Amino acid sequence: MNKVNLSSDTLSEHVRHCVEKYFTQLNGHESADLYNLVLAEVEKPLLETALKYADFNQSKAAKLLGMSRSTLRKKLEQYGIH
Repeated sequence: MNKVNLSSDTLSEHVRHCVEKYFTQLNGHESADLYNLVLAEVEKPLLETALKYADFNQSKAAKLLGMSRSTLRKKLEQYGIH
């Protein structure tokens, strides 16, 4: 199996690699709701990292993410991020 080169791959290449690995690991079993699974797996670390980058200032993080502060707060609550 090929190793992922983290220094030069794009985010979309990382996602593609992970989804392909997921399908391989299914080993013939069925999967459902993959779209929501991927979004949840990506969204939580995105929010956490944006918050950290913004020094945990929710207004700055929301602006960085391109969403309202109230939407950010809802998502933080949804994922149990404090």
